[in-house]
Amino acid sequence: MYATSTKPKFRRLAIVFALAALSGSSLSATSFAATDTVLLPRNLSPWGMFLNADIVVKAVMIGLAVASLMTWTVWLSKTIELRRASAAARRRLSLLEGDTTLAEVAHACRDGGDAAAQIIQSAAREAALSDGIVDDGLKERIGLRLERVEAATSRRIARGTGVLATIGATAPFIGLFGTVWGIMNAFIGISEAHTTNLAVVAPGIAEALLATALGLIAAIPAVVIYNHLARSIAAYRALLGDASAQVLLLVSRWESLERQAPRAARAAE
Repeated sequence: MYATSTKPKFRRLAIVFALAALSGSSLSATSFAATDTVLLPRNLSPWGMFLNADIVVKAVMIGLAVASLMTWTVWLSKTIELRRASAAARRRLSLLEGDTTLAEVAHACRDGGDAAAQIIQSAAREAALSDGIVDDGLKERIGLRLERVEAATSRRIARGTGVLATIGATAPFIGLFGTVWGIMNAFIGISEAHTTNLAVVAPGIAEALLATALGLIAAIPAVVIYNHLARSIAAYRALLGDASAQVLLLVSRWESLERQAPRAARAAE
């Protein structure tokens, strides 16, 4: 009778312990899940990752953002400058290609400040300094003046494009530095927390990838814009070269007329 009465008691105790174990395991799982939810960052947007980033990673991101802003500023300013300069050079070139003389073209461009006008004025100034004397060195002296004006104009029109080349070459490496720093912070967080939980690893990796993305965002447009501006500047230099060639043609024509004038006078006599 005693053995028979104790069996239900042991069964009831076993059921109670089993229920307690199950409830304890469910509570522990719930607590771990709650802990993971608390540890996971609430804002993984780009702005949130920037705010939660290390000071070094923040500095890298700000520098890349400034570099990107400089890229688009240079593109806008140089595009406007090149369009205006090219339009002015085409107008002067059409004037030089007409039936005209160097004196007439110089008078028409006396108030112009563009590069083609400076080329014409420089040639006219050299002709004036020669006191109308047409010798073998006149064309050479005018050619030297034109080369100096073209070189100075080319340097001025290309000013600012070196910044684009620098940004395109260095921005990926700056972003890579931010990536390396962010990954270092992630591993430091793992070692300090003594866990490989995603909540510890994710923020540093996200910040690192954001720095890489910003580096590419700054570098790719800089390279594309630099190549585009280089082609536009080369086309503008070609226009100036055509203008110089037309000026030299006018000088050569004037030189021929000046040399033929004494012969015509002698023939008339």
